[in-house]
Amino acid sequence: MTEIAFYHVDAFTDVAFGGNPAGICPLDAWLPSETMQAIAFENNLSETAFFVANATGYHLRWFTPKIEVSLCGHATLASAYVIARHINPGVEKVLFDSASGPLLVTRRGEVFTLDFPVSRPEPFDDKGAVFEALGVQPQAVLKAGKMMAVLADETAVRDVEPHLERVSRLPADGLIVTAPGDDCDFVSRFFAPHAGIPEDPVTGSAHCVLTPYWAERLGKTVMEARQISARGGKLTVEDRGERVLLSGRVTPYLEGRIRV
Repeated sequence: MTEIAFYHVDAFTDVAFGGNPAGICPLDAWLPSETMQAIAFENNLSETAFFVANATGYHLRWFTPKIEVSLCGHATLASAYVIARHINPGVEKVLFDSASGPLLVTRRGEVFTLDFPVSRPEPFDDKGAVFEALGVQPQAVLKAGKMMAVLADETAVRDVEPHLERVSRLPADGLIVTAPGDDCDFVSRFFAPHAGIPEDPVTGSAHCVLTPYWAERLGKTVMEARQISARGGKLTVEDRGERVLLSGRVTPYLEGRIRV
């Protein structure tokens, strides 16, 4: 039997029980993929991340309770926090290799910033399928891997109750719902039932889609965003053309050991 370190941290929040919880497992060498998937299923968090040191930094992988995914913002932020807190204390830059290419995380005090590839959304014609999934008529529908439905205002985003089985049938990697914010630049929610995540509390990768859209619509490059799930989370986002910067804080919850 092998024991591995396990950290449960909440990303994109500065308070306990907020943001998006992630399980983080530093490894000396890769476990079999089926073992990592089983750990993620057992954790039952939206994502569990595993990383192994390499020549340039760390190789990082992410698993939902159901599948391995190619990009996850909040678990990347949480992984950098674990490295800066427990593995290489005080480090200010962490470079990850991933299925989505190199990902840089920088730290300034207690704020961590992700440097992610942009996912620029394009108009999507089949509004009817999105209307059936949401139960409300969106003002616009766009797609960049993830589907994005634009609603009129923050209240409409808060009130939406999607039909999750229909969401899972959309030809997309989950559904973002967004609108202008009442006290920030924009708000959003994200649903990914196909990946075992009915609603994600805070989604870094969704903001790779949201940021270029709202930057163009609002005429701004730096914006304040909130994901208004039940737990909620806050991000500062910046449009850098082909890259997106996502900044937030991390709050630790527990540390332990996993026996496999």
